[in-house]
Order: sequence, then structure tokens, then C-alpha cells
Amino acid sequence: MKKISLVVLDAERKRALQKLRKLGLVHIEEVEGKGETFNAYKNDCEKLHSAYAVISEIKDKNAKNAQQPLSLEDASVKAAEITAWSAEVKDMEDKILSAKTELERLGRWGGVDTDDLAFLQDKNISFSLYEIPTDKYASLGEEIKTIFVNRDKNITRFLLIEKDGDANQNVSDKAFLPPEAYAVPLPPVSTRRLAEDIEQLSAAKKQTAEKIASSAVYAEAIKKAAVLAEKALEFENLNSGMGRDEAGEYALAWLTGFIPASDLASLQTAAKEENWALVSADPAEEDAVPTKLKNNKLVSLIYPLSDFLDVVPGYREYDISGWFLLFFAIFFGMIFGDAGYGSLLVVLSLLMTFIGLAKGKKPKSEAGLLFILGAATLVWGTLTCSWFGIPHDKLPAALVSLAFEPFSSAYAAQSEANNRWVVQNLQIFCFSLALFHLSVAHIKSIARNIRSPKFLGDFGALLMLWGMFYVVLNMVVDNQRFPFDAPVPIAAFSAYPILYPVAAFVAVGFALSFVFSSYEGSIKDSILSSLKNLISVLLGVVNVFSDIVSYIRLWAVGLAGAAISSTVNTMAGPMLGGFIIFAGILLLVFGHGLNLILNVLSVIVHGVRLNTLEFSNHLGMVWAGFKYKPFKE
Repeated sequence: MKKISLVVLDAERKRALQKLRKLGLVHIEEVEGKGETFNAYKNDCEKLHSAYAVISEIKDKNAKNAQQPLSLEDASVKAAEITAWSAEVKDMEDKILSAKTELERLGRWGGVDTDDLAFLQDKNISFSLYEIPTDKYASLGEEIKTIFVNRDKNITRFLLIEKDGDANQNVSDKAFLPPEAYAVPLPPVSTRRLAEDIEQLSAAKKQTAEKIASSAVYAEAIKKAAVLAEKALEFENLNSGMGRDEAGEYALAWLTGFIPASDLASLQTAAKEENWALVSADPAEEDAVPTKLKNNKLVSLIYPLSDFLDVVPGYREYDISGWFLLFFAIFFGMIFGDAGYGSLLVVLSLLMTFIGLAKGKKPKSEAGLLFILGAATLVWGTLTCSWFGIPHDKLPAALVSLAFEPFSSAYAAQSEANNRWVVQNLQIFCFSLALFHLSVAHIKSIARNIRSPKFLGDFGALLMLWGMFYVVLNMVVDNQRFPFDAPVPIAAFSAYPILYPVAAFVAVGFALSFVFSSYEGSIKDSILSSLKNLISVLLGVVNVFSDIVSYIRLWAVGLAGAAISSTVNTMAGPMLGGFIIFAGILLLVFGHGLNLILNVLSVIVHGVRLNTLEFSNHLGMVWAGFKYKPFKE
């Protein structure tokens, strides 16, 4: 990216913005619009969005098929009407609720007429409404004058006579009442009037709601008008918010922004043609620079997911889109864990593609991503012999033979020893996946800092990771199979086995990380920085252990999904052979559909987390970026 500053004559400000928008290359730094025109556009935009939000909730097939066009001006007027009607409906709903609450509160009194009470008040006769436990009412003294109203199981209702006609005499004093007596507040109007109000308000609300429903035919017109209003507001925000020198005939206006270095020549050409003053430079360290990702078509398939999650790497952070796609597909396949589900996803992605092609549209990235995720699920389910939760003895022999024996649930079901061996293999695979995933992060960090001694700190973190990997195998998988008192063979980095003691890897790695992880030109300062954060440094070792262990979730969540599939089949099985076969089919569809939804949620929670948290933490990423959004038509 290049940071640019553009200066134009204030008199040509609007024309310059129009040219800049047509060019569509500059991400302009945020400005704050002002003025009556800007506020008018903002109000129109809010009204249009509010109106569309109201009528988009109306599910009317006839209205959907009979959409009516509107001009921008008419759409704004109609939106104002709809928002006003919506506010009226909300106000009437509040009044109806308030009236119903009052009626419910006074329902056991059989009705209260405030007009009658006011009339008696004018005659200097005052009553108050009270409720009291029945046993307490019977114990009231004779000096307290009351009129019994009614009672239910535990509560007695009565009127307390405050005055009996003598304006100067208070016959009954509330102070004589026991504390259990509760004074019932009077309603604002009589209960009869409340009931009438509810009826009138309900009728008016119905009429207003019908007006709103009849406006559903303008939904698309208002939606399009809202888009146009957004663009007009964006333009006026820049037009009124640009820096300006308003004095003199040759007053100036200016703005700053960012443009990809490859597009700078196009902007320079436009500046020469329009006689703009333009200066460009590399962004400063403190600049908030937008991020524009650029990858091949395969890696770009991950963009729908990253857009949905709204995660963007910072301008100076890594673009891990390729690694994200690779590992997310693996995590997705392991969490779904069923070849039957994977087949459904593959078929769905192909249908999406063929339907799009039939309509003359290019295949969507979503369909490509779904195909990759479905294929990963199909492969993993085949390796583990999982097909819609069907028992292994009922699967075709060909499908069982495709399974990878060390991961195969069919092989595990043959004996307890086999089951223990397969479970351990799956755990080892999860932890090995963690080792590879997190090692990639540290290797990238080493490559970034290779010209500085700081890379030794990254190398130390990598050594700790490998050492803690074996600690996890010992403590979680099997301490007999992976003892601490034996050297550990690794052949991933050499043609010959390399032996190393676990403690040495952890110790050497910790020492290198302690000395060089904060290196900024001075080893002494780096060591002092580690000493100041000693507790965090020590906890970092524990965090490496927990990060590796956290990958076990891939196996555990997949196991839970398989259990749900099996349970659904067990419940539906007896129904499929009798007269209630349709109920069995319905249960199968509902049960497996629910399991698919739960798996999607699990992928979002667990599969995404391992990329955006564990992997990113080891890489030093905080996803602090924001997307490059050029000002364009």
C-alpha cells in the first residue's frame, strides 16, 4: 500500500470526488461529514433502512411476486410513512400491554370505577383499596371502618373508609392497619374504560398493520433506494468532511487515503489530467493501513468464511489464507467425521454449481469451499469407517475395506485391545496435527526474523513445542508407549532417525526463548524484559502444553457427533420395518439434520478457534486489520 495525500481547489471539490469515485482505487481515511445536506441524506438513509427492516419481515408470496417500482423521492416518502406506521403500532402495543397489565392486576376486584370514587371524593367520602391475609382481616379492630369486597383462598379484599362525610374528621387512620395490609393503587381510568381502550387500540393496530403489509410490494424498490441513499451519503460525507481552507478565491480542499502500489500510476495519471496536487509515500508505522488480500483462486475460496467471521489480518501481519483453508478443511472433516455427511455436502456443492451454470452465472466461491469441506469430510469418514452412523456389520464390505485400520472404528469394535489401540492412534494424530500446525507458525516467525538474533527466540519456542509434544504423548496417550526415560525418534526432518531427550529440548528451547524473544538490539534488555515478565514467561511453557492438548477436541467432538448419529439410527430402526415407516423416515431426517446443524456450530466454535487463536497466538497475530474498501461507484 501507498499512503496518498490529494489537494484540489475547493471549487472543484465535488467534481474531483466524482472523478475519484469513478477511478475506484483509493481507500479514503475516515472523515466526519457535517452540514444540512449531510444530515438530510443521513435521515433519508436511516428511514429507508428502517422501513425495509419492517416490511422485509412480512412473509407474503403475493407481495413478493408483485413488486412495484418507486422513484428515489417516492421511496423516501413511502419509507417515512412506513416508519411512522411502525412507530404507531409499537406505541399502541405498549398501551395495550399497559392496559392489560392493569386489568390483570385488578381482575379479582370485579372492576373498579374511578369516576364513582371521584364523585364520592367530592362528597368528602374517601375509599382506599386494600388486600390483607384473611386471618389478619378478621382481627381488625372496630375503630377501623371497612367494606368487605371478596376473598379467595388466602387474601381478603376490602375498602378502607378514610372519611365518612365530615370534612374535618378523619374517622379511620391507616396507622391502625397491620403491616400485612397492602394498599392497592388505583388505575388511571376505570377498568371498563381500560377494556374499551384495549378493544379500540387493537382495532386501530390491525388497520395500521394492514397498511404496512400492503406496502410490502415496495420492498425491493425501498431496498434499492437504500443502496442509492448509502452511496449518496458516502459521497456527501466526504464532500462535507474533507479538510478545507475556505478563505480566498483559491481555497483548497484535501484528503488522505491509501492505494495499492500497483494502482498508483493510474491515480498519478488522473492527477495530471485534473491538475490535482498529489503526494505518495510508504505508510508510517502509526498509520492504520487497510488490508487487501491477494491470492490465487483456490486459496480465495476461504474468503466467504473470513468475511462471515469478519476477521482480517493487519496490514503488517501475515496473510495465512492458504494455511487457514488447508487446516480448516482438515478440522472440518474431523469434526463432521462422517463420510455420508461428506457425500451430501459434495452433492450439494455440485448442485449449487450446476444451477449457477444453468443460469449463466460463474460458480460461487461458497460452492467451491463447500466442495472442499465435503471432500475432506468424505475422506476422513472413509478412513474411520463412519457412514451415517450405520453399524459396521451392516455396512457393505467394500466400504469397510476402504477404512484405514489404525483409525478404523470397525477394527476397533473387534476387541478391547483394538479399541484402545485405535483410540490412541486418533489421539496421536490430533496431537501430531497440532505439532505440525503450530510448527508452521514458529517456522514463519523464524523466517521473518532470520536477519536478527530474535530468530533464536522463535527457534527456542519451536524446540519447546517439540519437547512438550512428547510430554503430551506421555501424559495423555500412554506413558508406557512414550516413556520419559527413553530418547524420542523423529524422522520428519531427516532421512535418519534423530534421538533427543525431552528435557533437553524443553530446557534449551526455554533458555533461547528467555534470552532472545524480546530482542530489540540488546541481549541485556531482552533478558531484563523476560525477567520483568517472569511469571508470564513461565506460564508460556504451560500454555504450549495446553495448546497442543486443545487439539484433542477434534476427535472428541467428532466422537460426539458419531454417537448422536448412532442414537438416531437406533431410535428410528424399529419404525422402518412396520406400518409407521414414515415416522421412522421423519425421525431419521430430523435427527441427522439436527446433527448436521450441531456439527456446523461445532466447526465454528472449535475449527475456527484453532486457526484464529492457538495458531495465531504462536504466530503473533492479533487480527487487527480492516478490509481495503476503495471509494468507488
